[in-house]
Amino acid sequence: MKSFLALFLTTFCLAADHHHPNTLSDAEIQAGWTLLFDGRRIDQFRNYRAEGVKEAWQVKDGALTLTKKGGGDLITKKQYGSFELKLDYRISLGGNSGLMYHVAETESTPWKTGPEIQIQDNTKGRDPQKAGWLYQLYRPAEGVDATHPSGEWNTLRILITPEKCVQWMNGTKYVQYIKGSEDWKQRVAQSKFSKFPNFGLQTAGHICLQDHGDVVSFRNIKIRQIKSQ
Repeated sequence: MKSFLALFLTTFCLAADHHHPNTLSDAEIQAGWTLLFDGRRIDQFRNYRAEGVKEAWQVKDGALTLTKKGGGDLITKKQYGSFELKLDYRISLGGNSGLMYHVAETESTPWKTGPEIQIQDNTKGRDPQKAGWLYQLYRPAEGVDATHPSGEWNTLRILITPEKCVQWMNGTKYVQYIKGSEDWKQRVAQSKFSKFPNFGLQTAGHICLQDHGDVVSFRNIKIRQIKSQ
């Protein structure tokens, strides 16, 4: 009964997000969601391997926006292990960005430790890895593309636990996998990440919003921590 109630509350909360961006309803609070961005301040993020936030990251019209190249990657001040995360993103024409999780600050860039969910304009973007895919590791069935065009908001949702990881794009389930499984290890070994011995090993870490040099905006950044089984 408890799990059904949690699922109902989560579904209700997700459906209501666009009406009141950057806020939490009573149902969301009851379901355990917290805001990582309130539409006004960037106080729960900082630059990777640095203090503070570079000025290229700005709050504009209730969105956390990389206004130009040079903002650097942003990471959460806190680290997270098992969690559910949801955010809206809006990518510029031909733009590219990314969302990473379980990031450690041991390497020169976040993607050398944290798996990346691709964010890009699928129409004009140049990267063969499409929005919502787990970069070079997991992708949905051929032809599946639930993204909205550049300039429009998309909703990305991810569930990360030791038992299973799931990624959704605009409500469409894209992939499901088990981080650290034999299948995972084989895919990593066949990817560019095989060159980085610390990639994907962390069971907890920072969440990262990538500076790929293109304008991108984020809002409704919400997280629900999940207790270990």
